[in-house]
Amino acid sequence: MLQRRLGLAQATAINMIDMVGIGPFITLPMVIGMMNGPYFLYAWIAGAILSFVDAMVWSELGAAFPKAGGSYNFLKEAYGANKTGRLMSFLFVWQTMIQAPLVIASAAIGFASYAAYLLPLNAFTSKAVSGGVVILIVVLLYRKIEAIGKISMLLWIGVIFTMFWIIGGGIAHGNFTKPIAHINDGLSINYAFVTAIGFASVKSVYSYLGYYNVCHLGGEITNPTKNIPRSMFLSIAGISILYLAMNVSVTSVIPWNEAKDSEFLISLFMKRIAGDVAAFVVTCLILWVAFASVFSATLGYSRIPYAAAVDGAFFKVFAKLHPTKQFPHISLLFLGALAFVFSLLFRLSDVISAILAMRILVQFIGQAVGLILLRRYRVKEAFPFKMPLYPLPIYLAIAMWAGILISTGFKMVFTGLMVIAAGTAVYFMKAKRNSEWPFNKEE
Repeated sequence: MLQRRLGLAQATAINMIDMVGIGPFITLPMVIGMMNGPYFLYAWIAGAILSFVDAMVWSELGAAFPKAGGSYNFLKEAYGANKTGRLMSFLFVWQTMIQAPLVIASAAIGFASYAAYLLPLNAFTSKAVSGGVVILIVVLLYRKIEAIGKISMLLWIGVIFTMFWIIGGGIAHGNFTKPIAHINDGLSINYAFVTAIGFASVKSVYSYLGYYNVCHLGGEITNPTKNIPRSMFLSIAGISILYLAMNVSVTSVIPWNEAKDSEFLISLFMKRIAGDVAAFVVTCLILWVAFASVFSATLGYSRIPYAAAVDGAFFKVFAKLHPTKQFPHISLLFLGALAFVFSLLFRLSDVISAILAMRILVQFIGQAVGLILLRRYRVKEAFPFKMPLYPLPIYLAIAMWAGILISTGFKMVFTGLMVIAAGTAVYFMKAKRNSEWPFNKEE
């Protein structure tokens, strides 16, 4: 059995290093370019609001069902363990087997892209770097959970130091209040602005993803009914402040209309305020952060196929734990292998949109609706954490996720629907063969 060895500090660290990753460093100029104005900060504020609201849903579910697998358990319980919950939980694992390696690959591809500032990488060597990152992560995760907790804390220290150095550089060398004072210059609340913030929020929300990673590790968290919600809100609050401060810091030195065209914006920022050596060091630290993100994401996702397999809802081979280290090694190796392949095949911008489009319907919107269903037939005592103003945050989360889904574009929405359709077909074939719902009349 999995052992509860991760405390609040380690759980928060795992969340935060998963959230930061390479995301804010490579999406910062993307967001500025899409907003095309000093009001680009609103896209980051929108991402923070969505994360806080959605974390209320995750907190209620995570505290009520603190098991390995996160959304797998939430969807199964919400829609009925012997009814539609079988289909919904299977669909979640099905899409996780595709989108989880995409998440891991996106961080590895981002790592290789930013490494080009230091190394003369071509198309082939860049893919070699991204693939090598995935392999190294799997090697590091092939150990006991308490050792992983210690590694997470070490990586987290590097993440926090990097963010504070960037923010401190803007305070010391830039006009730190200027971006905030001019945030509304040229702003018109019209269709163009709403459209722009929708597209830009796809990139900013990607940088916030991971605040729920602790739910996937629910079976390994101490005092989970309190530590799961606390770790989520602490990590979102901390990261939101750091992201906004970092954006302000960078654009206080490099004007937004110049920053939007820079591929290595943070390195350019540090070079401008402290020279080539500082730019080299901060680039190395950004790569450290990207590596930490791959580490955290792979850790959390490796528990999902394991949880489903233990429950009898997925292939049995994924239920195996390492005989001495007691972690789901088959699940880890499979996701790592697929992430390795994806890191060699895809571009980063496509991967970011695909990640969101593929998971929004089943995971985010699906479990938000599921929480409403659970609240109707379970006693209040079954939920150790209760969100304020229920059910308003749920409806708000659903509306915001729907907007993000539309903003990913028709191609990505269609791809996500095809993945769901294929998973549904596979489920019904599996259910008919095993006499499971809806083919088991007794159930």
